Amino acid sequence: MKLRICTLASLALCAAAGAQDSRTVSEPRLPPACAVLAPLALAAGGDDAARIQAALDACAPGHALHLAPANAQGRFTSGPLRLPSGVTLVIDGGATLYASGDARVYDRGAGSCGTIDTNGRGCRPLISADDTSGAGIMGDGVIDGQGGRLVDGKTESWWQLARRAQKEKGRQNVPRLIEVNRSRDFTMHRITLRNSPNFHVTLNRVDGFTAWGVRIDTPHDARNTDGIDPISSRNVTIAHSFIRTGDDNVAIKAGNNGPTENISILHNHFYSGHGMSIGSETNGGVRKVLVEDLSMDGTTAGLRIKSNDTRGGDVRDIVYRNVCLRDVKAPIYIGTHYEPQPAGTLIPSYAGITMERVHSITPGKVLLQGYDEQRPLLLTVRDVVVAGAPEVQLAFARIGGDGQPGQINPPGVQGIDCSARFTPFPPAPPPLTTPQ
Repeated sequence: MKLRICTLASLALCAAAGAQDSRTVSEPRLPPACAVLAPLALAAGGDDAARIQAALDACAPGHALHLAPANAQGRFTSGPLRLPSGVTLVIDGGATLYASGDARVYDRGAGSCGTIDTNGRGCRPLISADDTSGAGIMGDGVIDGQGGRLVDGKTESWWQLARRAQKEKGRQNVPRLIEVNRSRDFTMHRITLRNSPNFHVTLNRVDGFTAWGVRIDTPHDARNTDGIDPISSRNVTIAHSFIRTGDDNVAIKAGNNGPTENISILHNHFYSGHGMSIGSETNGGVRKVLVEDLSMDGTTAGLRIKSNDTRGGDVRDIVYRNVCLRDVKAPIYIGTHYEPQPAGTLIPSYAGITMERVHSITPGKVLLQGYDEQRPLLLTVRDVVVAGAPEVQLAFARIGGDGQPGQINPPGVQGIDCSARFTPFPPAPPPLTTPQ
C-alpha cells in the first residue's frame, strides 16, 4: 500500500497524491549510544580518523557513536570515515569535526587529489556510507570541510583550486563532504555542515533518505558546493532545513543509474545559492516531486529545471506550492538549453509541471522553454506572481490553469502573503563554555 506524508505540520500534503515521498516521515530520534569519544590533543598534522573509525566499527547496528566536547574543548580532526550499516555518527553540541587538510589522505590511489585534470574524481569524501541500511549523521554539532583553508603543503585552498580549474577549463580533484551510495534509510538530523570543499551531501541509488532540521552554511562564491543532491534515488524528504551555499541549494538529478522519484522538499529556507534545481542530468528521468512551503531569499535562481540534449530526459509530475521568493534574479527558470554543447540525442521533455501560489515579491526574469514543437513544456500555473513587469521569455511552452490559458501575474491576483515567510539564517549552536 502506498503511504503519503500526513503530518500535523502539513496536512495539506495529503492532497498531493503521487508527487512526494511515499514513506510516512516524522522527526528523527537519536538512537541509543554505543560509545562516547572526547577530543585528544593532536600533534601538528595528526588526526582522529583511526580511533573514530575503530569506534564506528565496534558500534552495534541501531546505536550511535558520539563525538562529545570535554573541558570546553570540542575539536576533532579526521580524514575519510566510513559509516557501517545501521550506525549513526552523532556530533554533540559544542563539538566540531574538521576535515583534514592533507590531500593525500583522500587520494583514491592515482595521486591526483589536490590537482586539476580532466576527470575530477580523484578524492574520497570525508564521510561515506556505501551499501548501508539505517545509518545516519545527527547532533547539534558541526562538520566543517575547511574548504577555504590552505591545503597542507600547497599555496591555495580547495575553493581556490576549484576556481583555477574553472579558468583552465579542467576539473578540480577535491573531496566532497558526505556521500551515500546504494543505501537505504539514511538519516540526517539537526547537524550543521559548513565549508565543504565540494558538494555537501550526494545520494546515489539511495532508497529512503531524510534530512530534518539540517543547516548547510558555505560562502556564496565557493564553487560547486551544492547543498543536497539526490541522484538516481527515491523516497527522499528534505524538511525544516536552512541552506546557503555557493551552488544549487538542492539539485535533483537522474543520470545513467536510473530515475529519481518520490521526492518531498518541505518547509525549508534557502539563502545564497543557485536555487531549487532539477537537473542538469535528467536522462534517467525525474518524476513525482513536491516542493511545499519554501522561502528563497537572495538565491541567483529560484524554481529551476535545467538540462540540454546531451543529458536530458523526462521530467514530469512536479508540484511547486506555497513558495515565496525575494531578491532572486531569475525566480522561475525552466530551460532545455542549459550550458549549450554540440547537439546530442538525450532530449529534455518537461510535462505535468504545476506551480501553485508562487510569489516573488521582487522583480526578476522568467524563462519558460520547451525543446521543440514535438516536446513542448507543459506547465499549469495558479496564482503565480512576480513583482513588477517581469521579463518573460517563452519558447515551445503550453501554459494552462484550471482549464483556461494560464499566465504569470493574472489580472486581479496579488500573490500570497510572504510577509512572515523570510527568516534570518539561524546561528549555529553556541560552543561549549563549561566542562562536561
